[in-house]
Amino acid sequence: MSPANASPGQAVTVSAPDAGCDPRYGSDAQIEVIVTDASGAEVIHETAPMNDAGGFTYTFTVPSDTAAGEASVTALPYNLDWCDDTGRNNRVPGAMGAAGVDLERVSCALPLRPLLITR
Repeated sequence: MSPANASPGQAVTVSAPDAGCDPRYGSDAQIEVIVTDASGAEVIHETAPMNDAGGFTYTFTVPSDTAAGEASVTALPYNLDWCDDTGRNNRVPGAMGAAGVDLERVSCALPLRPLLITR
């Protein structure tokens, strides 16, 4: 993520390289980016293109009403299963939430990065 400190109105870029485990997310894969400010308000919640190997670059502008202090930024594959820390592709066949299939987050840590919002 760059920069690590930003003010309202400033652009911030979140990116990740391709994964080394061949996740095969598909040609229509998306990344979900969520920014929660220091007050706990969700100020960004967007999806953006992600490549088949999980690489992406997403740039957002810090909203004017973002509270000063430490915000958190998370980015994870949108509408896909959660990992199970084994290194294997554990994708459930079909769409997430398909009939009779309930997915739950298991032992993965939610990927959070701090973003210091200054005024």
